[in-house]
Amino acid sequence: MKMKTPAIQNDFSYYRRIVSRQRIDSTNNMLVSTELANRMSLFYAHATPMLKVLSEATSKFVHDNADDVENTTETLGTMAKVCLRMLENPKLLQQIEREETHLLVLRVMVGLVILYDHVHPVGAFARGAHVDVKGCVRLLQAQPAIKAEPLLNALRYTTKHLNEENTPKNIRNLLAA
Repeated sequence: MKMKTPAIQNDFSYYRRIVSRQRIDSTNNMLVSTELANRMSLFYAHATPMLKVLSEATSKFVHDNADDVENTTETLGTMAKVCLRMLENPKLLQQIEREETHLLVLRVMVGLVILYDHVHPVGAFARGAHVDVKGCVRLLQAQPAIKAEPLLNALRYTTKHLNEENTPKNIRNLLAA
């Protein structure tokens, strides 16, 4: 939501200023309590707030369960590959009847790549990663721009390891804006 509506943070800040000017601090008269408003403001401060929460939770899980790092990243990578194969295979793609479902699978695939990149020590772009980043990017580039651009931008701007030197140049070039 925030990527498509970046003004939401400004709108919410405006709401908070108006409420504070009116001095309506009692929780009985407010639609949103001051504490909730503060938490919402911090949540919306990030470009992709939900993805940030997911990556923090997954990173915490991996940190707390160090033995499960490989299982977690392999699972994320496998799930991303499943989404990619679903969208590449004409027979499987034919079974997706609704356009919203197609877009959902694209979003899930991109989210999994980003999540993998945040959780795996060397990221999704390094050689030997369990994620077919090149295949995902090529699939996205084959989609209409209105669907693909926000997802490509998510890969460009919310991943941790894209601009590191161990990222192959061909992948960096594929994602060059």
